[in-house]
Amino acid sequence: MKRIFSGCTLLLLLALIAGCASKVQYGDAGSAKPLSVEFGSSDLQQIAESMVDSLLTFPPIVELTAQQRPVIAVDRVKNKTMQHIDTESITDSIRTKLIRSGKFRFIDRTTDDAAIEELSIQQDSGLVDPKTAVDFGQQIGAGYLLTANFSEIRQRQGSITDTYYKFTMNLKNLKTGILEWSDEKEIRKTFKRSTFGG
Repeated sequence: MKRIFSGCTLLLLLALIAGCASKVQYGDAGSAKPLSVEFGSSDLQQIAESMVDSLLTFPPIVELTAQQRPVIAVDRVKNKTMQHIDTESITDSIRTKLIRSGKFRFIDRTTDDAAIEELSIQQDSGLVDPKTAVDFGQQIGAGYLLTANFSEIRQRQGSITDTYYKFTMNLKNLKTGILEWSDEKEIRKTFKRSTFGG
């Protein structure tokens, strides 16, 4: 009887361990279900889609892009929140969606150091055929500058935390200094801490 009890206990213990084992599974990258009031992937997607849709449908921009594919430089998003947010991911998502639209071309200033190094090798190392080497000063200048600010206001009252995010983006004409387009996307998240018996 003792052996049967020990065997049952062992099986029950193994079943409990297996039931408590961690599980990894794929989630929906486009899921809008918030897990916390912190900035998350669904917020990033909402911002990118909202900004791109706004820019592409703004009448003066529609008119401008019907005649040409403007060259745009992107400034770093200024993070005015109290969180560490990968603002480069936001910019990357917006830039990628705009490039996919086929309406714009972009200059990526984050790769300038690598480009200068490559051009120096082509010009000065003697490794590259001078007929195929790219000269300095041949790159196209941007006609427009895309800038953005990301801010946050967080309030707590009792068991409730309310977080408000605002993402503002602007497109500036570098030749005239005119702000050609501007828009903002707001996101509000509320969290209520549960209490026992609640």
